[in-house]
Parts: sequence; structure tokens; C-alpha cells
Amino acid sequence: MASPYNDIVLEHFKNPRNTGKIEDADGKATEGSPACGDMVSLYLKVDPETKIITDIKFESYGCASNIATGSIITELAKGKTIDEAKKITWKEASEALGGLPKIKTHCSVLAVEVLRSAIQNYEEKHGLVINKEDTTEEIVRARLKKVMNPIKGLDMVATHLVKEIVIKDGNVRIVLDLPENHQFANAIKEDAIEKIESLWDIDKVTVEFTD
Repeated sequence: MASPYNDIVLEHFKNPRNTGKIEDADGKATEGSPACGDMVSLYLKVDPETKIITDIKFESYGCASNIATGSIITELAKGKTIDEAKKITWKEASEALGGLPKIKTHCSVLAVEVLRSAIQNYEEKHGLVINKEDTTEEIVRARLKKVMNPIKGLDMVATHLVKEIVIKDGNVRIVLDLPENHQFANAIKEDAIEKIESLWDIDKVTVEFTD
């Protein structure tokens, strides 16, 4: 049976570029969900003077298209400034791979989303965000939708893990419906803090657990 993928896609799938993790990344993000079958994490190193992406790596959890689009998006973004990289479209990613089956188009969209999220993470950490708006519970909840609940394979909001969110004087307090001694409690806590603490008007993020 013939493969639905062309030779370029297969090449990037079999020999993906820029795989792995950057431990001291300047910006990072994760998009997708293992429950849906596709998830990708992306890490950036950015030159502080030129704003050029000097290094970029990704980790993919998904199908051949997911791996191939993660590979091609890192190739397209590396060496570009963050402003240039933000303009990369899912169509460019798909075309660079010689086209994807229609049913797999969402993979190129996911790759572009994670690149833009990682750039946004970098910009927030370095005070480069324009049009600053006050952090609301809705904004915090939207960010927590990016935090996976490994128990269910879905995000922590969809699985009703978030019991309470309180925002006051630059402090965010999040209460999770999870015992503190749970095997995933610390990982979820660290991920939640990381997603919220980069917001421009937040000084401290506290995550608490129910007994």
C-alpha cells in the first residue's frame, strides 16, 4: 500500500532536525494533547541584541506529520528574528514539506502555534510585550489549559483539576483538586507556575493542593 506521505515528509520523519530539549531555553511552549494524539514542545535560544533565534529544538509526541512539521518549523525559524519567525504560516510549513494529506493539515497549524507560543513566552519573560492588559481569572485559566494532567491525558482545566483562582496585588493563588503527595503533583505545579509567572503584572504564583 502506497504511503500517504511524500518523500520530503518521510525524510523529516525518519531524520528529524533539531530534536531534543534546551534546558536553559529563553522561551518555550507546549501545544496539543496526547489524548488527541499530537503534542509538541518547542524551545528557543534568542540573541538578546539582534533578537535572532540562534538555537531551536522540539520534542514531538505524535504521528509522522507531527514529527515532520516540528522538524520543518525549526528549520524555517532558525536564523530568523523573532518578528520574522512570528510571520511563518502553517501553509509555508506545509509547502516546505511538499504538502501534507488534508487530514494531517492540523499538524502544521500545531507547529506554527507552538512556535508563536514559545516566542510569546520569550517576549513576556523579557518585557517585550506590547498592549499589556491586566491579568484576569480568564487569562490565567486560558494559560492553565496549556498544562497537561498526565493522569487523564488532557489539560488541567478540562479535567476539572483547577478548584480556585485568586488574583490580588500581583499575586496569583491557584488551588488544585489534587493531593500534594500525588506522583504528578510537583510536575503539574511547576508547569502551572511557569505558565503564569511570565505575565507582565504578576509578581508571585502560589499553587496549593487539597488534602
